[in-house]
Formats: sequence, C-alpha cells, structure tokens
Amino acid sequence: MAKIIYTHTDEAPLLATYSFLPIIAAYAKTAGVEVETRDISLAGRVIAQFPDRLTDEQRIDDALAELGELATKPEANIIKLPNISASLPQLKATIAELQSQGYDLPAYPENPQTDEERETRARYDKVKGSAVNPVLREGNSDRRAPASVKNYAKSHPHSMGAWSSDSKTSVATMGGDDFRSNEKSVVLEGDDTLSIVHVGAGGEETVLKESLPVLAGEVVDGTFMSAAALDAFLEQQVAKAKDDGVLFSAHLKATMMKVSDPIIFGHVVRAYFRDVFAQHGEQLAAAGLSANDGLGGILGGLDALDNGAEIKAAFEKGLADGPSLAMVDSDKGITNLHVPSDVIIDASMPAMIRTSGQMWNAAGEQQDTLAVIPDSSYAGIYQATIDDCREHGALDPSTMGSVPNVGLMAKAAEEYGSHDKTFEIPAAGTVEVRNAAGEVLMSHDVQPGDIWRACQTKDASIRDWVKLAVTRARASQTPAVFWLDETRAHDANLIALVKEYLKDHDTEGLDISVMAPAEATTFSLERIRKGEDTISVTGNVLRDYNTDLFPILELGTSAKMLSIVPLMNGGGLFETGAGGSAPKHVQQLVKEDYLRWDSLGEFFALAASLEHLAGYDDNQRAKLLGDALDRATETFLNEDRSPGRKLGTTDNRGSHFYLALYWAEELAKQTEDAQLAEAFASLASTLRESEQTIVDELLAVQGKPADIGGYFRPDPEKAAAVMRPSTTFNEALASL
Repeated sequence: MAKIIYTHTDEAPLLATYSFLPIIAAYAKTAGVEVETRDISLAGRVIAQFPDRLTDEQRIDDALAELGELATKPEANIIKLPNISASLPQLKATIAELQSQGYDLPAYPENPQTDEERETRARYDKVKGSAVNPVLREGNSDRRAPASVKNYAKSHPHSMGAWSSDSKTSVATMGGDDFRSNEKSVVLEGDDTLSIVHVGAGGEETVLKESLPVLAGEVVDGTFMSAAALDAFLEQQVAKAKDDGVLFSAHLKATMMKVSDPIIFGHVVRAYFRDVFAQHGEQLAAAGLSANDGLGGILGGLDALDNGAEIKAAFEKGLADGPSLAMVDSDKGITNLHVPSDVIIDASMPAMIRTSGQMWNAAGEQQDTLAVIPDSSYAGIYQATIDDCREHGALDPSTMGSVPNVGLMAKAAEEYGSHDKTFEIPAAGTVEVRNAAGEVLMSHDVQPGDIWRACQTKDASIRDWVKLAVTRARASQTPAVFWLDETRAHDANLIALVKEYLKDHDTEGLDISVMAPAEATTFSLERIRKGEDTISVTGNVLRDYNTDLFPILELGTSAKMLSIVPLMNGGGLFETGAGGSAPKHVQQLVKEDYLRWDSLGEFFALAASLEHLAGYDDNQRAKLLGDALDRATETFLNEDRSPGRKLGTTDNRGSHFYLALYWAEELAKQTEDAQLAEAFASLASTLRESEQTIVDELLAVQGKPADIGGYFRPDPEKAAAVMRPSTTFNEALASL
C-alpha cells in the first residue's frame, strides 16, 4: 500500500493534527493510501535520546533518524509540519514538563564538569535549535504562493500600515569585523577530512573539531565575529536609539543559529544593561543566571538571591534610563530582550515593515524603531525594503506581484550546517582549518569571546539548486535572480559555480541573472509594485528570510505558502508553512478552548503529496483526491472558512469540517471514477445536511478552559477529545 508519513510536531500544528489527521486518513484510505505518523516533536526528540533511563512504556524510537534515512530513498513522501526550533529556555521547559510527567530525565548541564554531564549535554544538544530540518531536507526548496491564495489576497487584501516619508525606522548593522566581513571560503579539490584547531598565543593547540569529512567540490567557509567590535557597536546603537527617540530592538535567529545567536543576544542584553552587569555581573554568573537566556530568565531567578530585590531594582532603573524597548507583549511587560527565541528575525522584521515600519512600545502603541541586526550578511535586504516603503509607501496586496523562492538547503547546506562548527573562543590565538595532510586552508586571528564558525555546502546540492532554478524559471516563464554578492567570499565561490553549472541546462529565452542581496531586493520590489513576479534564488538563510518577508507582505502570512522539497533521490518532502504564532494559539486554546491556527499550509502540502504519490505509485485515485483537494481549498478560501479571530466564530476545527465538506463535494462531482464519486456523494450529503448541527457542536465547547495534559507533550486522549468535539462529524467520517 502506498504510504504518506505525516509528522507529529509541536504546539498549535500538533493540536490541529488531532483534528485534521482523521479526515486525511479516512479520505486517503479510499485511494489505498496509508497515512502513518512519526513523532519528531521537541519532547519526542528528547525522549528518544534517553532510552537507557526510561521504562519500556516510555521509550520511543528515534523517528527523526528514521525519517532522515527515508528522505534519501525514492519512495519518501513526508508531510512536515512546523517544529519548535528550540532555544535553551524552551529545551529546559520541555525537560521540566517531561520530568513532571514521570520521565526520569537528567537536568540540562549548563557547565558540564564530569564525563557523564558532558555526555548528557551532548545528547540534549542534538535536539536544540532547528535540529529537524537539516536531517530531512535532502533536497532544495521550492516555495511559492499557490494561485488560489494569491488570487484571494488580491480580492481580499489584508491591512497594511501606512508609511511616512519621515519615518525614523532604520536597520543598524556592524559592517566590519562581523561574520560577513571576516569570511574566508575554499572549494575542496578532493575528498578529505578537515579539522578545526585553536592555536594559543604560546603555540599550544586545542582541537575544536577533530573530524570534518568533506567531498570533492564542496564549499567550506570559516569566519568570526569580534566580541570587542560587537560590544562597541551595540553600545553605540543603544545610545543612538535613546538620542533619536526610537524603540531599540534586536533581531536575531537564536533558534536556527543555536550556538552563535544566543551568545550575540547575551551581548545585546549586557550592552543595554551595561551598568547592571558592571555591578552585579559576576554574582549573576555565579548563580547561573546568563544574559544569553534573556532578561526573563534572569529576573525569574533573582528571588533565590539574598540581594535579588536590589538587582531587580537595578534592572528596572536600566529600563527607565535606557532607550524604550520594543515589546513582545506590552500587556505582560515582555520586552524584546526577555527571551532569545521570542524575536526571530525572519518573522519580526517583515511584521514591522508591514505595520508602517513600527513596533509596539510599553504603552501598547506603535513607534518608529531601530532594528539592530549585528551581522551584515543580509541586514541590507531589510534596509532596502524599508527605504522602498519610505519612498513609495506601503505595498498594495491587491495589485502586487510575487517573489517565489528556490532555496539552497540540501544536505545541511550553508549556515544550517554551522551548529557543530561554532565556538565561543576562550583565549587569544588563531583558529585554523586544516586538511588531513595538516595544511592550513583558512585561518583567523581571534580574541577571547570571539564567535568563530564554519559551514559546508556540498557540490551536489549546488548543482541540484541550479537545476531547480532553471526548471522553475522555465515552468513559470519568470525572471530568476541568484541573490549572491561577489564581494563576499562564500558568494564569490558560488557565483563561479553557478555560472559553470548553468551551462549544463537549456537557458535559452530565460532571464537569469546574479545580483547582490540588497540590489536584488530593490529590483524585486520595483517589479512587485508593477504586479510582476521574480524568482529569488538564494542560499539557505536568505531562503528562510525571503519566504517570510515577501509572503507576509503579499499574503499577510507565510503560513499560506506551497513549500515543496523535491528530494535529490526522487522522493518528496512537503512542508506546511511557518509556525511562529503557534505558542499564542496554544495559550488561547487552553484558556478558552479556541484554536486560531490556520491549516491552509497543511491543505496545500497534502494536495502536493497526493499528486507526487500518484506519479510515483501510478495511483489514479490519489491524483483524483489531490485535484479535488485543490478545488476544495479554493472554495474554502472564497467562502472565507479560515479560522476567525474571536470566540463564537469558526476556529481550526470548524475550518477542517468545511474543508472536508468541500473536498467530499468535489470528489462526488468528479466523473472519472464512479465508485469513488458514489462513496463521497453519500458523505457529502451527510455533511451538508448536518452542517448546522456540526457547527453548533463545535461552537458549544468554546469559552471555557481546555485540558490537553501538557504543552510540549499533550496527553493524546485529552488532546483528541478537545480537538474532535463533534460527535456528528466524527460518526460521518467513520461511515466512510
């Protein structure tokens, strides 16, 4: 039997799965398609790391490793929902919840001293950050707005804040002594095993990474950010925000860059509260209260200190004396500096640009903002967008074009691969990247506290990326721009390879060019304003940034993108959109039994998955299911059945019911398979006749607390009961 793997992940997407998956399974079964699940949630990944400490009933298989192996096979058909990209505070919270549920898990060792603690730390570090995506992404990314979504946005434009020509909003970036400016890059001539070594001032050597296997043609980069330059830059920006009367905000990606960016975040916290750390820094460090975990973590631990009230008052004075901080939640007093994973650059910057270039202040009002993005690698794309909006005004969703993306990410390409090759330097010296013969390929002179990192990009991934770019440009007859900067070391190597590999493809009649990211942003925005489309062909981090920036401006959200990863060995990975708003959705469900999560991304991914499976397995019914789902989704949008914003309206569960109704009606109308049409005609009739009853049953549960048995690991029975409250709907599905 043909098979689709549907992933159990985290937060709102996981809760939505309890409602939507029974629909998928029932419909797919009519085409002989089996739907299986694999638990790759943060909690599931933690549990899988410690089988030796758990009971037989508690142990679970390492589903992520299993899916990583499957992704290399042609039969792979995986629907991937958003995961928590775990920051350290989130990981600690997950461990605490699992311990409270009876799992005998060790605490996370902040400063491991013994072999056992180091081994425990290594296990936990495997699941930190964006641990899932590099394992599953054995192909490059094809992300675009489905025609139905784009048409809906044009006919139902979302709100856009009005831009003022005298807006003070701007981006601040280092521009020197950062990752971009210190980067060196080499292309390996043959297979090799590299090592990364720190050579101290006295010649003593410390191996940072003993074995780094590389293949012929692989691009390997090394770079560092100067801690001293970072601190000087941040102090300047704190003063500038104060002088200019704008909000101070830091925009990082502590979830993806899980080693470097929490450290940078800590530097930001210390720069803002310079006087507090000058007076109390040693005591806070001794108490295990790290700026890297954010202001929230520090404030939460002050009660345990004898002079905690004094230190808290010092922080409050720092807030009063410093520039106004951008807020994550004004009502709760949660600032931009509270939690490193609260402000993720690819979501926070587009949201700011969409709303007049402003963020929220402590009074709950919008205010111009200084957006601090320390590394200058990609900060220019946001400044270019701000400049465009300041000059030309807000973009118009009813007329604007689109910027689909072809992203280089296969086999952990580019910065995603830097996690295990990123180090905070303990002493002055030199970091060297050596080949197996001991020859130094790259070296950097470093000082204590500098952040050094390397990354890899395999030649096969680059070749496949170029091929996908040409394929998409040809299929859509749309200009394609490689966002590469010839003055950056890594990009210079990629430009040479791209020009070489384009010769392997028929590009006659296609408009394919190379531009630096800021220039490409301006070019794409000029075309967008004329209603024209432009494919952005980017590296891994820009893939992440662009597939939020442009969709949030075009569609109001990045969750409505069609995200396909054609796996290099023939399989398919189908991703369902962004999960950045998932935490607030869960909090609302627990408080008042209302889930605002929009599963539109799941609908698109499922349709593409069925289409792929139909081709692989020659399954005509699977194709009929996929085609009918596409039509049903368009009806779903036109009938405005996405979750509402408040109690008493359709939430996620109601949206699933309407999708099931429209899908059944489309299948009943199709004429290619009479038996299938007959089966769904009966279901469609039942659902249509019972519509009001089902809607009433779904609405009846709203307005009171919901018990799901856990945040990071909900109780399956409780979650299913909460997410499937309509007996009438459940019985109708069972009848199929």
